[in-house]
Formats: sequence, C-alpha cells, structure tokens
Amino acid sequence: MSDTPGSKQNTAAFYGQAVASFAVAMAATAIGIYQLSADAWVRGFLAIAVLYLVTSSFTLAKVIRDRQEGPAGTAGAAPTYSPYEKH
Repeated sequence: MSDTPGSKQNTAAFYGQAVASFAVAMAATAIGIYQLSADAWVRGFLAIAVLYLVTSSFTLAKVIRDRQEGPAGTAGAAPTYSPYEKH
C-alpha cells in the first residue's frame, strides 16, 4: 500500500459500522436520559450536554483532519499562521 494522500480510503463496511455504532450510542444515551429518574430540567440539561459534546467532537475531528492534510502541496506540514491572524 502506498502512502499517497488518495490511497487511504475506508471500505463501505467500515463506514457502515461507524454510522451504526454512532446511531446505537446516541440511541442508548437518549433512552438512558429518558429513563433517568430525575426532574425534566436535569434530563434536558444532560441531553443538551450530549448534543454539545457530539457537535464539538465532530468539529475537533474536522479541524485535526484539516490540519493533517495541510495546505495544498504540503501534506502533513503544520500551518504557519498565528492564532490571531485573519484568513
């Protein structure tokens, strides 16, 4: 297997397993929060916390992926901008 950027593709089975695993985890968490013997505001807080965690995890994964891919032509190179620089 070569290390060219386009050669690392996931199989359809791996993609399906990842989607199914995510769906099962979200469903189990939702059922657990729903069945929790606590006030509605506590269950609501937990549900919002789970949704926030999921969205921030997706954002973090995208940022890490983008940073690893780097600018065009420099795959793997770290960006050379400061955190306060506008793009």
